[in-house]
Amino acid sequence: MSQGTPVTFSTVREGFFNPPPTTQLLRRTEPIARMEFADGHLGWVVTGYAAARAVLADARFSARGELKHPPVPRAATLEEAPAAPPGMFIQHDDPEHQRYRKLLVGQFTVRRMKLLTEWIEKVTAERLDAMERLRSPADLFEHFALPIPSLVICELLGVPYADRAGFQHDTHVWSSFGESTEDVTAAFMSLAAYLNGLVRLKRTEPADDILSGLIAAADLTDEELTSIAFLLLVAGHETTANQLALGTFALLEHPEQLAALRADRALIEGAVEETLRYLSIVHHGPTRAALEDVEIEGTLVKEGEVVMVSLAAANRDPDRFPEPESFDVTRRAAGHLGFGHGIHQCLGQQLARIELRVGFTALLERFPGLRLACPAEEIRLRHDMQVYGVYALPVAW
Repeated sequence: MSQGTPVTFSTVREGFFNPPPTTQLLRRTEPIARMEFADGHLGWVVTGYAAARAVLADARFSARGELKHPPVPRAATLEEAPAAPPGMFIQHDDPEHQRYRKLLVGQFTVRRMKLLTEWIEKVTAERLDAMERLRSPADLFEHFALPIPSLVICELLGVPYADRAGFQHDTHVWSSFGESTEDVTAAFMSLAAYLNGLVRLKRTEPADDILSGLIAAADLTDEELTSIAFLLLVAGHETTANQLALGTFALLEHPEQLAALRADRALIEGAVEETLRYLSIVHHGPTRAALEDVEIEGTLVKEGEVVMVSLAAANRDPDRFPEPESFDVTRRAAGHLGFGHGIHQCLGQQLARIELRVGFTALLERFPGLRLACPAEEIRLRHDMQVYGVYALPVAW
């Protein structure tokens, strides 16, 4: 147990791809350490792989939103956290969580995933065509990495793609650490109002999409459906877009790995897993609150204390991954925590894998001479957002 001064968490990473220096140091010296949260709560930060899995798999740690504390300052979350609304299942414990999750799993059918894979391949080719028409150089984030998952989530929810600019703006404001309480609240209300209108539309004009499927399969209220749609929308395009862009950046900065992938396209699935392990784009969290006293690897976490798991640090644990600081597309990275662990493990992980596999493969095939169009040091990184990545990735070919 830590006897020193509690650490505070920073989202500023080391270099382009490494976790914040403090979490890197803690993983080596103290994989469970005292941490002061943004509102003064004294809890814990977990940086070791085994400890992270233990916390995330233990039902004595709650995901309920009203029990948590913010790891970093953020305007709208520094006030007392309310209970999560119905349908916001990532902030519910079982059995409520399992009820919603089971309904959603039922919508990700083999048929839908097969059709989506074919559709993603088509959309990806269209985005590459558009990039070629723009001519080199171009912003890979704006013209490739962001549109693909945005199109996919629009297809899944039955959202008109023409509306993407509005929800991308609102998602950006809501996800930023530097926005005011008023702006964050306004963005949240705008997203909620838009999605509530979409739910009402699907009740009267159902189609072949997830919201229509949920309406037909279960007696869910508009509030529940709006919350579910909110989670899918925000998580479904921000995370994959930044993983795709940052993964491309990592490949371009590791030319020997890029060459290996070009030489053997059978490495693509392993390469996707390695980018998920090596980059771990979620800055902080998941966070969990102890429902009773729990001992984790010899450290007593008392009832009511909040634990923040650093997935980025845990995925660099040498006890689990040999030479973890190396980016190696031939590595067997199975078991990484890029999608979390336990009952709240990312519901859309298979869809994200398809988007990444198709995206990386098509990009490398279309542009064999792909390279950065500016010095790497000029790439602006998203230290100030909930999801790490790049604001733009200028590339040439």
